[in-house]
Amino acid sequence: MVREYVRRLRTAFPHQDPPRRKPSVRDVTGWITRHPDRLSTDACQQLKEVLTRGPALATTAWHVRTFAELMNDRRGRELKDWITRVQQDQVPALRSFATGLLQDLDAVVAGLTLNYSSGAVEGHNNKIKMLKRQMFGRANFDLLRKRVLHA
Repeated sequence: MVREYVRRLRTAFPHQDPPRRKPSVRDVTGWITRHPDRLSTDACQQLKEVLTRGPALATTAWHVRTFAELMNDRRGRELKDWITRVQQDQVPALRSFATGLLQDLDAVVAGLTLNYSSGAVEGHNNKIKMLKRQMFGRANFDLLRKRVLHA
């Protein structure tokens, strides 16, 4: 009896998908910073809709993607051209980022060009800081030294 009643209701009121929620700032930021090949088709479509509504956001997204390509392809020599384009387009957030890059341009270009990495050193620093936090207030320097040397 209930099944027949529900069947009549379903035919009378066809199923509609729930309305799509508006994308949050976090969603849009994730879509812009993620590699385009790793976006789902739905996310790609939503990003296109958001970017068509705001030309300033579309410009920002283009600059972010271009900078990501510079980093991934190690084309640090093209950084000065990228900074010039960002400053011409008057994108406030990226403009302050570009100004910060200009303060130590040689080091940034070297970091984006050379194959050398300080990742191993940073890993050791993080491990030592973690051990130091664990030992805080529990023992003296001698025991901390022994833990660092044996870790």
